[in-house]
Amino acid sequence: MDRILQCADLEKKFGDRHAVRDVGFEIGTGETYGLLGPNGAGKTTSISMICGLLARDGGSVTVDGRPIDVNTVEAKRAIGYVPQDLAIYPDLTARENLVFFGRLYGMDKAVLKARVDEVLEVIQLTDRAGDQTKEFSGGMKRRLNIGIGLLHRPKLLVLDEPTVGVDPQSRNAILSSVEHLSDEGMAVLYTTHYMEEAERLCDRVGIIDEGSIKAEGTRRELVTLVGQSDKVMLGANGHLEPAAADMARVPGVETASVFDGGIEVIVDRAAAVLPALISAASARDVVIRSVEVAQPDLEAVFLHLTGKALRE
Repeated sequence: MDRILQCADLEKKFGDRHAVRDVGFEIGTGETYGLLGPNGAGKTTSISMICGLLARDGGSVTVDGRPIDVNTVEAKRAIGYVPQDLAIYPDLTARENLVFFGRLYGMDKAVLKARVDEVLEVIQLTDRAGDQTKEFSGGMKRRLNIGIGLLHRPKLLVLDEPTVGVDPQSRNAILSSVEHLSDEGMAVLYTTHYMEEAERLCDRVGIIDEGSIKAEGTRRELVTLVGQSDKVMLGANGHLEPAAADMARVPGVETASVFDGGIEVIVDRAAAVLPALISAASARDVVIRSVEVAQPDLEAVFLHLTGKALRE
């Protein structure tokens, strides 16, 4: 996998306050990397340095093989930056906004016309392309903001909290658009304080708090830090005791115990073991009424690493 973004040892101080300290990670082609942390954790400061919008006090940034800082110009063409604050003109239509920013990018007129149509499709605004954006909902404006960042086909798309303050329908549309982009091979850097967004979108996650990366990895790698296993609750009728004893012998099962109305099983990976648990129940003529799987999540990881809840 080609490394589109490489940053290391990023550092930024504002007076005596260390806003970012020793932040570093890489993102490959087609990978979505999430910076997960509460407001004020250093997410926006980090990506501002990565995009060359804010001078860093230390560290290095390379995008598509070229170094980035506040003075570089050509290398920044590889980046599409979508800030938290909306960067659109309310008196222009969605199409006019895209054309305007495409011209700022220096895109060929014919190429831009076709690309605008493609982007409108991706952000699901084709049917509202001719409407002034002051008539748009907050979620539609956010989607147009993303579309502007996509126009010039960047190698790296940087999204800073793109779903803040939007309605559930628009939020889902934004998340679906991001999933589509990574499927098409774009590298995506996604900052959020919503655990469920990081779990849905991100191939790897960096947990950031107080300006430092506390841990990074896939969801599965991170939850192992908590030392918790999956819990499977089987609502069942029948000979529960012998079925639980059989389940306890299934590879990957840590414990299996009977409770009032079913069997509770603690396992390493529920998805891999569940078919064997069902077979063990069937062999004892146990009827399974319901299956509920509870997995440790990134919220639990954040609490374990920082001693506080993600929203604090």
